[in-house]
Amino acid sequence: MKHSQRGAGILLNYLTEGVRVLSVLLVTPAVLRFLGQQEYGLYQMAVSLVSGLGLLNVGFGSAYLRHYSRYLSEGKMHRIPDLNGMFLLIFSLLACLCLLGGWLLAHGGTGIFGKGLSFEELEKARKLILLLTVSLAITLLGSVFDCQLLAREQFVFQKLLRLLQTLLNPLLTLPLLLLGYGSEAMVLVSLLLCAGVTAGNGFYCRNRLHMRVSFQDLPLSELRELWGFVFFLFLNQMIDQVNWSVDKFLLGRMSGTAAVAVYSVGGQINTLYVQMSTAISAVFAPKVNRMAAQSADNEELSCLMASVGRGQMMVLGLILTGFALFGKEFLALWAGPGYEEAYTVALLLMVPVTVPLIQNIGLEILRARNRHRARSLVCAALAAGNILLSITLIPKFGASGAAVGTAIALAAGNVLFMNWYYRSRLKLNMSHFRKELQGILPALCGALAAGRLLKSGFCIRSWWQLLVFAGLYAMGYAVIFWRFALNNREKQGLKAMLRKKEKGDR
Repeated sequence: MKHSQRGAGILLNYLTEGVRVLSVLLVTPAVLRFLGQQEYGLYQMAVSLVSGLGLLNVGFGSAYLRHYSRYLSEGKMHRIPDLNGMFLLIFSLLACLCLLGGWLLAHGGTGIFGKGLSFEELEKARKLILLLTVSLAITLLGSVFDCQLLAREQFVFQKLLRLLQTLLNPLLTLPLLLLGYGSEAMVLVSLLLCAGVTAGNGFYCRNRLHMRVSFQDLPLSELRELWGFVFFLFLNQMIDQVNWSVDKFLLGRMSGTAAVAVYSVGGQINTLYVQMSTAISAVFAPKVNRMAAQSADNEELSCLMASVGRGQMMVLGLILTGFALFGKEFLALWAGPGYEEAYTVALLLMVPVTVPLIQNIGLEILRARNRHRARSLVCAALAAGNILLSITLIPKFGASGAAVGTAIALAAGNVLFMNWYYRSRLKLNMSHFRKELQGILPALCGALAAGRLLKSGFCIRSWWQLLVFAGLYAMGYAVIFWRFALNNREKQGLKAMLRKKEKGDR
């Protein structure tokens, strides 16, 4: 049953990401045109600031999953209601801190935004921040239900609800934009949908999973270990927040909202890219935690990491090479004039993040074994370097300069250091991992070369031309990978999925 839920969860994740990609493709051009570059940049600045408050939740979801898996392996299921009670109190406290932090940000004025914004822009930014903060607080309150669904591998309901949220967001946002409502309406729609998802998860946990919450015998003795575990996850996510969000903040202060808008378009492409990788690895988190709790050997974990990594590399390879080939034409049609630099920004962010994305299972192993401290400390130093590099490069190179600083920090911390750490400290078989993935590289290079040959001599000027060329490339990519990259086990797995789908259609 869990294996079935896991497979369905992966498919629903990809379906959700596909809908999100289509939503971005359809809605973002309308948003850019209805809001204009200035208001869109302002909206992105507000989102970037409030997303920092999301760090309050960092680590607690992983901590819940780790404790739940440990109770399960030790036969202490009777303690789960007390665990639920403790985490419900923790998430409630975090929601209150979030509201306080949002209020402080909203009233920070020029001390936060600098002198690059007018009085009207400051007032709009204050409203956006307050609405975004309420939305985040609701999400924090509902985190205990998300944790319960994940721990019990109830992926189908959880992912279906997320899919519905992703579908409704553009359907509700576009009419409001057409009626002349601005960025406040976009944020209000997001807030209402977050409230709906939280209520849906709570109803399902209470009535279908019979989730119980108790405050009578809270496991307070484990708080010290919990805070030790969470602190370094918090530090690590704070570093990620710096790497992904500080560029917009610095650009807003040093170059204005137009530069933020350009960077945000490139960053949005990268965000979709990152989300496509987690569609697979996210559903394996409970399994990794159970394996770690049951003291699974390193070879078994290494094989799982390599197997999942191959699947992620095949998917990400198509997206990365496809964007490298057709990204300029896509951005010209999608975002319009004035966003040409977003192509460079997107590639600078996507290329160095590819390696850690295909190694996402390694991070789950790291957290399950409570060995994430060293990564957090090293990446903290590199994040500081990213800020200094960005401050130096932004005046001369603008949005591209900010992306360069982030790219260097990502490559040094998440590629060079982490591969050494996996091999030397976690004792994972990284030679096996590299060998498994090296078999994909010739097919990837062959597909890229075939794509360049396909595109040579043609000038893509319309959506239908872009769709035809991209579709031909995707089909060629699939044929090349089927013939030269997939192993027998992967081919059999795909055939089994297709047969199951055909039976379901009948």
